Amino acid sequence: MNTQFNSALKQSTSLKRDLANLSSSSTTDAPTPAALGSVSAALTAFARTLDEYAALARQEPSPAKQDKAHERIRNFRAELADYRARFDELKRAREETLHATNRSELLGRRPFATATPENPYANATTSVAGSVPTNRYGSGGVVGGAQGQMQMAGEDYTREAHVMREQNFFAQTNNALDEYIARGQAVLGDLGTQREMLKNTQKRLYSVANTLGVSGDTIRMIERRAKQDKWIFWAGVIVFFAFCWLCLHFLR
Repeated sequence: MNTQFNSALKQSTSLKRDLANLSSSSTTDAPTPAALGSVSAALTAFARTLDEYAALARQEPSPAKQDKAHERIRNFRAELADYRARFDELKRAREETLHATNRSELLGRRPFATATPENPYANATTSVAGSVPTNRYGSGGVVGGAQGQMQMAGEDYTREAHVMREQNFFAQTNNALDEYIARGQAVLGDLGTQREMLKNTQKRLYSVANTLGVSGDTIRMIERRAKQDKWIFWAGVIVFFAFCWLCLHFLR
């Protein structure tokens, strides 16, 4: 149980350090998917270690040690909840930063960003009226120029919508890749834990095998000694009866 406590303490310290580094770096740059995936895998491993520690604490026969272990587990679980909350805040901050970056890049590519940043049709009639002369009926040139300008603005708006959809698709793809990386790292952590467990099991099996080997040698030695003692006993019985017969035969 002390081994599990030391492991949980090391994982808690490592998580605290990693989250502090990510929080300090998030003020300038958004956290990378690899860093977030590593923290997610560490959180999963920490939760699994706490579950194993709790299972061992329930098997502790001493009430004092069991209460102490439960108190430690409560503290660790409170730290785990705090770490998860901080991790969620970092993920939200990263998403907001990426959204703001994508929006600024998208708006920076708009051809009418300086003139009409939000409404591309606000000054269409005025600009066309000043640049296109009217026909003899007083309306044809303005209407035709306005229609051409509106058509160009509509094409720009369609292009902007396509770019926005592409940005959303790329953002969703990045989120999916981040989740896959986090799951892969969690699986890798599980495999590492299982490897350690199998190594400990192998050591125990070797110890049991050695113990059984020593016991087998001891049993065989005892059987061999018992057989020798049996032959010695029967030889002694024969010698005793022979001595008795000789005494009775010659002393009469």
